[in-house]
Amino acid sequence: MKTLRLLPLAVLPLSLAAVCFSACSKSRSPASSEATAPAEKAAAARHPLKGVIVDVLPDRSALKVKHEAIPGYMVAMTMAFKVDAATLKAAAKGQAITATLVERDDGLWLEDVQPVR
Repeated sequence: MKTLRLLPLAVLPLSLAAVCFSACSKSRSPASSEATAPAEKAAAARHPLKGVIVDVLPDRSALKVKHEAIPGYMVAMTMAFKVDAATLKAAAKGQAITATLVERDDGLWLEDVQPVR
């Protein structure tokens, strides 16, 4: 009978120890992992690009670019990339460019498009 009364006293420290160990095993708090995840994703989603504008596609707000291989990401190919209005207006067929390829939720974009002189 005495053993049954002592059982809750034995369970309590074990429960507290389990809670402490599970809390200590987490490497980051949820807030810190959420705060760094977008930054890590943004860093991974940007790639330098070199190529030549093959076509300007104003109806799609895009440039068709024949680009060099992007090491570790994409082989050389010709494809359309979305761009902002100012870049679209300044673009010309046959123009050699450098740019930053950016992965966004709505597709692949080119930013910082610069003509190669």
